Amino acid sequence: MSTKKALLWVAFWIGLALLFNVGVYLFMGQEKALEFLGGFVIEKSLSVDNLFLFIMVFSSFGIKPQYQRRVLNYGIAGALILRLIFVLLGVTIVNRFHWMLYIFGAILIISGIKMMFGQESSNVKDSKILKVLGKIIPVSDSMEGDRFFVRKKNILYATPLFAVLILIEFTDIIFAVDSIPAIFSITTDPFIVYTSNIFAILGLRSMYFVLGNLHEKFKYVKYGVALILTFTGIKLLLLMVHIKIPVELSLAVIITILAASILASVLINRKTKV
Repeated sequence: MSTKKALLWVAFWIGLALLFNVGVYLFMGQEKALEFLGGFVIEKSLSVDNLFLFIMVFSSFGIKPQYQRRVLNYGIAGALILRLIFVLLGVTIVNRFHWMLYIFGAILIISGIKMMFGQESSNVKDSKILKVLGKIIPVSDSMEGDRFFVRKKNILYATPLFAVLILIEFTDIIFAVDSIPAIFSITTDPFIVYTSNIFAILGLRSMYFVLGNLHEKFKYVKYGVALILTFTGIKLLLLMVHIKIPVELSLAVIITILAASILASVLINRKTKV
C-alpha cells in the first residue's frame, strides 16, 4: 500500500470515529462525547508505539509486505476480541475494587518511565513466546507463501508467518495492560471504553503502512507516548487524594503532548538532513 493511499484510509477511519463521536454527543450528551474523544486519542496515540514494535517484528523475520497484510488482518481481529475481554474484566474489577485504579496508575507511570529511558530489544527471534511455541509445534525454517501451517513428511509445522502472528497477538495483550488502565483515567463506562478502543484499532492496518514508510521521521513520538502514559498514571493516583482532573483538561494535555512529539520529530528530522 502506498503512503498516499494509506494516509487516505487513516483519514477515513479517523473521520468515521469523529462521526461516531457526534452520535455519542447527540444521544448521550457532551460529557460522554468528551470521554469517547479522550479515550480515542489515548488509544490511538498508544497504538503508534505498538505499531513501531510490529515494524521491528516483521523486519526481524524478513516478512514481505504482501504477507504482512494477512498477519495484520488476523492480528486486528484477535485484538478486537481480546480488547472486549480486557474491558469487561477491567471494568468489573474497578467497580468492585476501586483501589485497583491506584495500582493501574502505578503500572502506567512505571511503563511510561521504562518507555522513556529503556531500550527495546531488537532480537525478537529470541522471544520466550516463540520458544514456548516451538515446544508445542515445530516451526519450519522457511516461509511457505502466506500459509500459517505446512505438512512435511506427515509432520505438521507452523510457518514463520504463524510465529509472527502469535508474537503480535501476545504483544497486543501486553499493550492492553497499558492501554485499558490509561483510558480508565478518562472513564470506566464499558461502552465508551470499548467503542473508543474499537475505533482506534480499526485503522491500525492503514496506519501501520504509513509508519512503515515514514517511521524514521516520527521516531520521537515514542517519548510523547511515554509522557501520556505517565500523565494518565499520575491522574489515577491523584484520585487517592480526591483530586480529579477534568476530562477537558486531560484531553487538552494529551493532544498537546502528542502534537508536540510529532512536531519535534519533524523539526529534528529536518535539521539532521540539512
